[in-house]
Amino acid sequence: MSQPETSDSDFSPAAFNPLAQKLFKARTVIISGEIDQGVAERTMTQLLALAAESADQITVFINSQGGHVEAGDTIHDMLRFIAPPVRVVGTGWVASAGALIYVAVPRKQRYCLPNTRFLLHQPAGGMGGTASDIAIEAREIVRMRERLNRIFARETGQSIERIEDDTLRNFWLDAEAAKEYGLVGKIISKQSELG
Repeated sequence: MSQPETSDSDFSPAAFNPLAQKLFKARTVIISGEIDQGVAERTMTQLLALAAESADQITVFINSQGGHVEAGDTIHDMLRFIAPPVRVVGTGWVASAGALIYVAVPRKQRYCLPNTRFLLHQPAGGMGGTASDIAIEAREIVRMRERLNRIFARETGQSIERIEDDTLRNFWLDAEAAKEYGLVGKIISKQSELG
């Protein structure tokens, strides 16, 4: 008995899930929950597949409490890497590594729904081991904090000093405050308001 012929498109991430297929056709990616390596892998896969499909705009919805910084870095960098234009819509909460992902696109392409809350803060570490290892980890956390502060300063228009001061502790912003701060480009309440 002969096997049916398959094409590369039969193995796309959306090919096996009707809901994922609809989102793929709509050029929409959803990032929800804790940012970890699994979320980074799924998001990269979707973004690269969408970029290979066409140069049309991609919409990313994000609702995340944050998570692993390097997983957030991966998604942040991929959003900037792919050729199609990307817009991001924040909803619920966009915190920590989630906020890092959110600012990957130009401010005019950063939207949020009215009840979205944002959290910026310095990275935390779960260090253990020898004194030498702890010292190395502490230096790396300081380097990471400085790098993240530079990204948020660049993407919000705030001074590096202001970002450093604000992120010494958990820095929460509602949608209006986030817009004034330079995180959000536009607050929307209906899908028709997306640019």
